[in-house]
Amino acid sequence: MDALGRRIIVAAFDGWNDAGEAASAAASMLRADVDYEVVHAADPELYFDYQYTRPQVGLDAEGRRTLSWPEAKLLRPVGRSDDAEIWLLVGVEPARAWQAFAAEFIDVALREDVTGFVALGSMMSDVPHTRPISVFAGSDNDGVRQELGLERSLYEGPVGILSAIGHAAEQVGIPTASLWASVPHYVAGHTPSPKATLALLERLESITGIAVPRGDLETEARAWEASIDAAAADDEEMSEYIRQLEQTRDTWDSPEASGDAIAQEFERYLRRGGDGPAKPGRDDPPRR
Repeated sequence: MDALGRRIIVAAFDGWNDAGEAASAAASMLRADVDYEVVHAADPELYFDYQYTRPQVGLDAEGRRTLSWPEAKLLRPVGRSDDAEIWLLVGVEPARAWQAFAAEFIDVALREDVTGFVALGSMMSDVPHTRPISVFAGSDNDGVRQELGLERSLYEGPVGILSAIGHAAEQVGIPTASLWASVPHYVAGHTPSPKATLALLERLESITGIAVPRGDLETEARAWEASIDAAAADDEEMSEYIRQLEQTRDTWDSPEASGDAIAQEFERYLRRGGDGPAKPGRDDPPRR
């Protein structure tokens, strides 16, 4: 697929953009399948607040104590290839100087002839764990939307570092796309979410045309879903809430559903006391 070119940065950051650790786990899966080398690493002193993202102490192979500092780095596959390839921009969302942070990595991307940028994110949403994980696939680039059949986000509000970098990329002519997986908000105790990670990787493969690894994610996703089923079986209120979410999701997915039908079903859901969408914050649009 030509919309994003043949050298594509896939970005995923720990923290606010990473509900259920779905996005960071997707990046880890990509990284485990290919040998990568560091192209550029940000200076943590410039961008991180150590009271918010603290360094970690550990022991090395010789038993000596070491400190690991928060990081953000751009990685490329070892050895150049004529095939399309995925580069990785990974790390912790910075606490300050976002414009400088974005500009620093975009400058490197331009120097390295990067041709496209894809942001991976995940958010807590009012969706049932028993249905396929929905992934919003969008772009602010007209050409990318047209060629790949993506949506244009109409969201207005606070954003994360992925949006800041994506905006900077578009400003210099690097086409962008974003993928956001919806993670059921009531499964916070069942992290990570391999089902959401799998959904992100499948959608990433579909828009880039590059085969991506799945590992044991399908098996892990089934086990994750079964563990939530078991928890819900002992909680009548949770089970009823999941049934309401399933009914709403099935209505939205139904081929015969009209706009009026969807609106009526949503109103019925709220009148039944649906605990999710009636409360602000949990079903906010993704911070794209």
